[in-house]
Amino acid sequence: MKKIIHGLLATFLTAAIFYPTSTMAQQSDATQPADLKMPTLEDLIPGGETYRFTENLYGVQWWGDVCIKPGIDSLFTINPKNRKETLLITRAQVNENALVTPTAGGQGNTNGSILQHFYNVEFPWADKPYMLIKKGKTYIVHDVEKNDIVKVYSQAEKNNGANIDFTPQGGHIAYTVKNNLYVDDKQVTNEPEGIVCGQSVHRNEFGIYKGTFWSPKGNLLAFYRMDESMVTSYPLVDITQRIGTIDAIRYPMAGMTSHQVTVGIYNPATGKTIYLDAGDPKDRYFTNISWSPDEKSLFLIELNRDQNHSKLCRYDVETGKLMGVLYEETHEKYVEPQNPIVFLPWDDTQFIYQSQRDGYNHLYLFSVDKLAGAAEQEGASALAAPRQLTKGEWLVRDILGFNAKKKEVIISATKESPLQSNTYKVNVKSGKITLLDNGQGVHNVQLSASGTYLIDNFSTPDVPRAINLVSTASGGANPRRIFTAEDPFKGLVMPTVETGTLKAADGKTDLYWRMLKPRDFDPTKKYPVIVYVYGGPHAQMITANWMYTARGWDLYMANKGYIMFTLDNRGSANRGLEFENCTFRHLGIEEGKDQVKGIEYLKSLPYVDANRIGVHGWSFGGHMTTALMLRYPEIFKVGVAGGPVIDWKYYEVMYGERYMDTPEQNPDGYQATDLKQQAGNLEGHLLIIHDDHDDTCVPQHTLSFMKACVDARTYPDLFIYPGHKHNVMGRDRVHLHEKITRYFEDYLR
Repeated sequence: MKKIIHGLLATFLTAAIFYPTSTMAQQSDATQPADLKMPTLEDLIPGGETYRFTENLYGVQWWGDVCIKPGIDSLFTINPKNRKETLLITRAQVNENALVTPTAGGQGNTNGSILQHFYNVEFPWADKPYMLIKKGKTYIVHDVEKNDIVKVYSQAEKNNGANIDFTPQGGHIAYTVKNNLYVDDKQVTNEPEGIVCGQSVHRNEFGIYKGTFWSPKGNLLAFYRMDESMVTSYPLVDITQRIGTIDAIRYPMAGMTSHQVTVGIYNPATGKTIYLDAGDPKDRYFTNISWSPDEKSLFLIELNRDQNHSKLCRYDVETGKLMGVLYEETHEKYVEPQNPIVFLPWDDTQFIYQSQRDGYNHLYLFSVDKLAGAAEQEGASALAAPRQLTKGEWLVRDILGFNAKKKEVIISATKESPLQSNTYKVNVKSGKITLLDNGQGVHNVQLSASGTYLIDNFSTPDVPRAINLVSTASGGANPRRIFTAEDPFKGLVMPTVETGTLKAADGKTDLYWRMLKPRDFDPTKKYPVIVYVYGGPHAQMITANWMYTARGWDLYMANKGYIMFTLDNRGSANRGLEFENCTFRHLGIEEGKDQVKGIEYLKSLPYVDANRIGVHGWSFGGHMTTALMLRYPEIFKVGVAGGPVIDWKYYEVMYGERYMDTPEQNPDGYQATDLKQQAGNLEGHLLIIHDDHDDTCVPQHTLSFMKACVDARTYPDLFIYPGHKHNVMGRDRVHLHEKITRYFEDYLR
């Protein structure tokens, strides 16, 4: 989730060493216009009637090596060589042919106007003048040169399908209807209740976010089949009926029986399906599916239930037989594969594998032929010696694509700073790494088809958003600006934002913090503090983009006179494996120690009221909020915990067992982190908020904690949001933050 802008350097407690603070302020009080408006929650919270969000150039993308710039009524192209902007087609032109019969014999009709704007059209055919229009669940292929409809895919719309996966290369559309998989007009699976096909599995862990995987040419479809009939059913109550009904979900808790997954391969040409012969799927995870370029092999990374041993497996697509285990990786704590292998576009025998084997996520180059030869001998893992392409105390966040002509891989990484995400090209032969952007902020990049150009959508602490066209050959020099967003908070009173570092509880690790101060801050006054916390894996609260990722509610509360403080403790993301896994088997404890170091820093500041410190967080942050209130009642006076994990025994298998092992393997760790056991320690005011349909952190967490508090004669408060899952979204989100605000105003002001 930067180069530090030097600000004030203060003297702090010897128990925690601090570094220069960087400050990003708006106008000073002396220059602040008199007509600035104090923002409301409606301005700052998604779902608010006047919500202020950062403008974007929606739908900007590549069509081969030509940049597409969409609008409402017109679609433009930008030539990245000469930077010339040209009108491609208008909405009126597209819609005038809406009732034309598709020239390629596609199914269905388009029911009149097919396009309301160009923001969600796609150009997935780099070598064809085709535009893909999505109208609901209908997919329309439109020729922009002839202004003609080529084909209409209406099968998913007709069957009310979900999880739609279209392959431009093969011209097929996959989707699910309830628990079964369909391709085009054909039902591929016919499964009973309890078995789900074509959907995400393993509760979206291990980088899994979908359940279907088209082959490179679109001729074959790999898909997940998940049997969860053996998984314990968990009851959620639907209160929209006069008599509440049960909405049962399959929820495997840590140490309990989990679902079993297999992988199928469907051939649309023959209508036949085979399943990989992977043996008994019990207590195994099949992750990171990828295809060989010739579509003859399927690769996946298999993980054992203990999640400490991964195998890169290769299967024959025709027979489903295992061709070999190409690479294995073990770790005493856990292995967490997050990315499928990626073949080099100029060499079908070589692929890139991402691993944290040296402590940071980096790229490793493997040869299929050498691995296959090694696999025939004993000790294949030892013989499989990859070449490391990237290395250092920073991590690769993503592979963005390739420049095949230059034999370069384009990546995003944290090389400049753990707070940043920048773009680089890596020469596969020499290993040379070249920065391709301005070296600041957080960059989200799209690579053109040839890898010659970038669409660089970025933000820095003082730039809400900017979009550049960049040549990869120039090393990022002379970018062409095609969009600059205005300050979304223009005309509103804004607090100041400061960042810095302090030492973790281990005395050696630097931790990043962010602080918001009221606009009318007076260093001679004493201010209450609210700590906003998450603290868990896969999340980073402080990054060097707009206002250092300060949330709308943070801004709102700072304006109301609170110091808002956030610290990314050990255990959080983008700092390497050791930084994250030091919390293994005792989640919340080391993290809490680091948060206390942040409090020690706050108490050293003359303007902080040490008797008025509160804490708020959601999900893992809800666990942290509750744990801090119970373990450090002398510090935290008020807390609001949303959707908290209370007892890790009640959390799901994949996430819970990775970081805690099972309750049988780690009874002491589960006992020490079970917050019900500490319910009697509650002294301050604690509000717990939970959603009644939370299928991620089930309501049992909060309800069991309430019972423990009743037994211990302590008195937390409780608020339930009906009809929501693991967070409160839409219009109700404003209500949520008003509720949280009122609680702090009542008890911490």
